[in-house]
Amino acid sequence: MNNNATHNLEGLARKALAPLGFEVLEVQVQNLGGQPVVLIRIDRLDEQPVTVDDLTKASRAAEAEFDRVDPIAGEYRLEFESPGAKRPLIRARHFERMLGLKARVRGEGGVAFTAPITAVSGDQVTFTVNGEPQTLTVGTFQANLAEFPDRHR
Repeated sequence: MNNNATHNLEGLARKALAPLGFEVLEVQVQNLGGQPVVLIRIDRLDEQPVTVDDLTKASRAAEAEFDRVDPIAGEYRLEFESPGAKRPLIRARHFERMLGLKARVRGEGGVAFTAPITAVSGDQVTFTVNGEPQTLTVGTFQANLAEFPDRHR
């Protein structure tokens, strides 16, 4: 599937899950053994840990919406995950929650590093890369948590 199709699946998932208090962090389409698998990674908008019950509620709501719209020809499987150890960091508030922890960053012009998140101001995120501050604008780079916090954040 192309990026536009994945984006459409993400919008469909958001429409189904936002009213239940869930945020769609990531949608990936994988092709395992010829059958597409749509993996939807969610978080709770209240920033509490995602439970098994949450995954069940999200699955039921999204399945109903996906069945109604039927966005993928043929058979496919929906799977849901909590953010986990390699949590995608998308919005400024995600970086704020993880201040002090290391993030794996990939950006424009070949920018790639793993460094601690040291500050967030508006949509500007500062990392300390080799002892030097490097500030990037949210939305212009991709980042995932590179270390697991010692407690829920």
